[in-house]
Amino acid sequence: MPVSRTLIPGGAKPLLFAVLAVLPALAQAQSAPVLALPVDCEIGKACIVQNYVDRDPGPGARDYRCGFLTYDGHKGTDLRVIDARAYKEGVSVLAAAPGRVRAVRDEVQDASVRKAGTEAVAGREAGNSVVVVHGGGWETQYAHLRKGSVAVRAGELVKTGQRLGAVGLSGNTEFPHLHFEVRYNRATVDPFAGPDIAGGAPAKCEAGRRQLWAQKAFEALAYVPTGVLDADLAGAPPKVEDGDVDRDRMEAFTATAAAAVFWVHIYGVQAGDMEELRLIAPDGSVAASRRARVERNQAQRFSYVGKRRGESAWRAGLYRGEYAVVRGPRKERIVSFTRELTLAADKPAAPAAKRGAD
Repeated sequence: MPVSRTLIPGGAKPLLFAVLAVLPALAQAQSAPVLALPVDCEIGKACIVQNYVDRDPGPGARDYRCGFLTYDGHKGTDLRVIDARAYKEGVSVLAAAPGRVRAVRDEVQDASVRKAGTEAVAGREAGNSVVVVHGGGWETQYAHLRKGSVAVRAGELVKTGQRLGAVGLSGNTEFPHLHFEVRYNRATVDPFAGPDIAGGAPAKCEAGRRQLWAQKAFEALAYVPTGVLDADLAGAPPKVEDGDVDRDRMEAFTATAAAAVFWVHIYGVQAGDMEELRLIAPDGSVAASRRARVERNQAQRFSYVGKRRGESAWRAGLYRGEYAVVRGPRKERIVSFTRELTLAADKPAAPAAKRGAD
């Protein structure tokens, strides 16, 4: 009996091979987990996205929007806590999808690598960490957790939103954040771009059609290329400690403070940006101002402007700090905000109580 065969025209072979090449990636996309927000933190207020996955295959670095909120070889999404009070109270790290805990670590000290040094965390760069497998070759990792906060054990089944630990400062990090990493068969996947169906980076600088976030999480994580980490008025330029302004030791702005200072801690400024700062006195006059050109891309930048106090105390009333970042030939204001502080009149010291006759 003759065997029936289906002949493939020569011109159709390239198309067939292309389809066959895409099939594994399609299966990969179909099995991918749908990711919820991995931190219990309001994005844009208490937390921000500091770094994304590096999508540049070469020695350079670019995020999924062709911006520079990443660095060469970065494999995860860094969710940074910018609210110092929230960080001290503890920001919970949550399972982004259901799965089984593969590994945990919970004995690394919380300390900036600037103090501890890279040798102190060699082989433990992720610090305290939890790895969850989701099936089909997918897994997520939650790194730089606070020592003693890990709330799960290896082998434990977890649900979406279950607490895994708290954001910390362990491992190779300079500021408090969660390093959230997604892997498929041990290869890094950018959750904002999704699996690459045809290989390589997305043709356009935008989220892929197969991005892995649940819609609510994706909306919360809307891309913000430049934003504010912190800002305030003080009696002296504050110090930056562990990547953040040390508010605990910041000198308050009072009537007798040595200076009036308006300071800003910002992220994502670009070479060519114009930075503008003004400090406005209660009578509406400009007490101090500064306009400077940003010379290079900076993941974070600390700036301030101020004025020393004269012989008399600072005038009571409303002091206002104004800040803006102007970008491009159209001089678009990328960031613009104010901070205000009402200074009360300095109260004279109470007279000493009279002592009675002996």
